[in-house]
Amino acid sequence: MNKLITTFKHIFSIEELRGRILNTLLFITFFRLGSYVVLPGVDATKLTQAGDGGLFGLLNMFSGGALSNASVFALGIMPYISASIAIQLLTIALPYFQKMQKDGESGRKKLNQITRYLTIFVTAAQGFTYLQVTIPSEAIMVDPWFFRLYGVAILIGGTMLCMWLGEKITDKGIGNGISMLIMIGIVSRFPSSILQEAGSRGMSGALMFVIEIIALFFVVMGAIMVTQAVRRIPVQYAKQVAGSKMSVGGERQYIPLKLNASGVMPIIFAQALMFIPGLVSQSFAEKSEFASSVAQAFGDFTTWQYNALFAFLIIVFTFFYTAISINPTQISDDMKRGGGFVPGVKPGEDTSNFIANILDRITLPGAFMLSAIAILPAVANLFGVTRGFASFFGGTSLLILVGVVLDTLQQIESYLLMRKYEGLMQSGRIKGRSEVITR
Repeated sequence: MNKLITTFKHIFSIEELRGRILNTLLFITFFRLGSYVVLPGVDATKLTQAGDGGLFGLLNMFSGGALSNASVFALGIMPYISASIAIQLLTIALPYFQKMQKDGESGRKKLNQITRYLTIFVTAAQGFTYLQVTIPSEAIMVDPWFFRLYGVAILIGGTMLCMWLGEKITDKGIGNGISMLIMIGIVSRFPSSILQEAGSRGMSGALMFVIEIIALFFVVMGAIMVTQAVRRIPVQYAKQVAGSKMSVGGERQYIPLKLNASGVMPIIFAQALMFIPGLVSQSFAEKSEFASSVAQAFGDFTTWQYNALFAFLIIVFTFFYTAISINPTQISDDMKRGGGFVPGVKPGEDTSNFIANILDRITLPGAFMLSAIAILPAVANLFGVTRGFASFFGGTSLLILVGVVLDTLQQIESYLLMRKYEGLMQSGRIKGRSEVITR
């Protein structure tokens, strides 16, 4: 406890770090207040609450309940995430975007500008669908078409404001702003979820509630291990003589290939596709008994059919996203230009194949672990855990929470170490996502 208090004193004794933390809290407070500001012309008492399952429940969780509240921040930062993913895929598929990405700072600025413009179009499309499908007609107090017209404009403004808040947190605060806003939306639902779970158990189920909390602790520890696990490939750099006496290089470094290099993206992609089987089969349910059974199976996220397909899609998307995120050929070329080589492996194509083989070997267990984490909420729900609390036992929410918290703690630790203070841990260090360990 004394070390914890001392660490907090050190954190707030650093003026720049203290200012960044306070700025982050200020921006987060503004974001949370905006999630309760209801769209003009909507009767909040007549809104239907979103369920905890399905794509709508996932988006509602990311927005911290703003989606079900019909607030000005209803779509939150998700249209920007969708636009960013689309641009990222275009940089792989189209040479024009590839060239722009390699143009350095100017190219990145152009890509950011294109992403912002695309965000407006994505928000307009999603906003119109959201207003059309989600908000019941009895909750609209003005002309429906006039409401949709100005409602889309307000939602676009809300999303752009959320994007601005995220950028300000990154520049003036601590941590990655966009990820921080998503994390805050998820965390905001945790107190109500745990109170709901405690209420459902009652005094007679107090022991089971304690067991659930302990199980959640170990699940979080397991998620941290999966997130932080890396396979280090040793790289040796040849010595180079500069002048008559000075030698440069000759040190050993490591290429850290993460066990879960794709992060949370495979779960998001798979979750976005899981509504399709139920939607298609529902349209034929009245004519076919088989279609009716399929619609029933994929309408509940706790069925084995749903989770089997969900796990399969996650494994497929893990390999796909890892393949487009990590290019062994580019890594090999960069090492060759820098005078580096893997001991015992020839530079060039052999090194590229060596890295690709290792990547394939660690991606498979990583994909299985990721799919296991993704279906844990369904397993918890089968044991009687309420859906809201079960969502914290795995899936997208848990991985986002773990990833964002670790990144933020790493930034705080770097400030402490720069000021000659001890880190946040007595032994070891918090590993970043792109850390290179040197010896």
